[in-house]
Amino acid sequence: MVKISADRMKRPFLIIVHFLFVLLLISSCRKEDIEGPPQLDVLDLPEVPFDYSTLNLPRHFTMNVQGGPLPTSINGTDNTPSTNPITNDGATLGRVLFYDKNLSANGSVSCASCHKQEKGFSDDKILSVGFNGGETRRHSMTLINARFYQRGRFFWDERAGSLEEPVLMPFQDPVEMGLSIDELISKVQDQSYYPELFQKAFGSQEVTSDKISKALAQFVRSIVSYSSKYDEGRAMVTTPGANFPNFTAEENLGKTLFFATIPNGGGACFGCHTTEAFISANPGPQNNGLDELSTTDLGAGEVFNNPIFTGRFKTSSLRNIELTSPYMHDGRFASLEEVVEHYNGGIKNHPTLSPALTDVNNNPVRLNFSDAEKAALVAFLKTLTDNTVSTNPKWSNPFSKEN
Repeated sequence: MVKISADRMKRPFLIIVHFLFVLLLISSCRKEDIEGPPQLDVLDLPEVPFDYSTLNLPRHFTMNVQGGPLPTSINGTDNTPSTNPITNDGATLGRVLFYDKNLSANGSVSCASCHKQEKGFSDDKILSVGFNGGETRRHSMTLINARFYQRGRFFWDERAGSLEEPVLMPFQDPVEMGLSIDELISKVQDQSYYPELFQKAFGSQEVTSDKISKALAQFVRSIVSYSSKYDEGRAMVTTPGANFPNFTAEENLGKTLFFATIPNGGGACFGCHTTEAFISANPGPQNNGLDELSTTDLGAGEVFNNPIFTGRFKTSSLRNIELTSPYMHDGRFASLEEVVEHYNGGIKNHPTLSPALTDVNNNPVRLNFSDAEKAALVAFLKTLTDNTVSTNPKWSNPFSKEN
């Protein structure tokens, strides 16, 4: 009879006990302990949301200077609909949606990829790059002061009737983000951080395209510029035409050239970039004489069935223009100096050229500014730079690490 030692008899028992202990340990672990922290941790949001709903505009934004041919206040230009007022929780949700790369076909781009905060919510590339490496058709338009445009239409060709429309279009664009609306909704539903955000913003966790568009529109409308060197000087005087005490002589000269009419030796720039928000007060898109004829890009002529719109494009705000290069709908000008040179002597006689850019003989105007005057105009445009917009955390990427 073979004798079995006590140690050998204990060994299977110990193995079984060890196996059961490991099994118990694994079963007691939470799913997130195995797979990592919950997705909510990728968001860096304050416990109390940032204030997006309060707009403390300086007095000169809302007080119209009497006696001038054009309005200086932004009164009547706000395109915020009564059905979608800005709320702190709504804009917070919009901020997350704006920066979320998960909401593209391959998780590589977001709205912010083409509208960069540090670039005045525009893009430093001539044409932006989409999810699969393709290029957009036009240059990325700045989003600053988008809420101040009475006509309320958006994109360079004004094909969108309200801000609530275009915020969904890039998601569906085959070059930009490459999704269908159903896929967008599904991707939002897949992220664990959205139920709480939707609940706070809309009182329900249900994800719909309407809620997505409203939240994004609220975030974009909250991006308003009013804290530049220009604003500091404007608060010291009664009219924008007066010399600003905080300006250099060159900057004051540039300001005079900007506001003065062409017969009075100025550039009449204020005619198209009107009000203290430096937005367009014109009734629609304009042709600024970039080309003699429109061939590959008809602008608003592709949207509105009227030849008068051919070659016309929306006029964007000049706020933070120093940061939004390159310029124009096709990004053809790399610098402000090139832009000024165009208006100084390079305007083409397009059939739909804006009347504001023609002389008494219906020919393109020639400003013939000196080199010093052109430099002064550039210097003035740089006073519109508002660094609070490009650095304010409430408009920054809320993801604590790249998602």
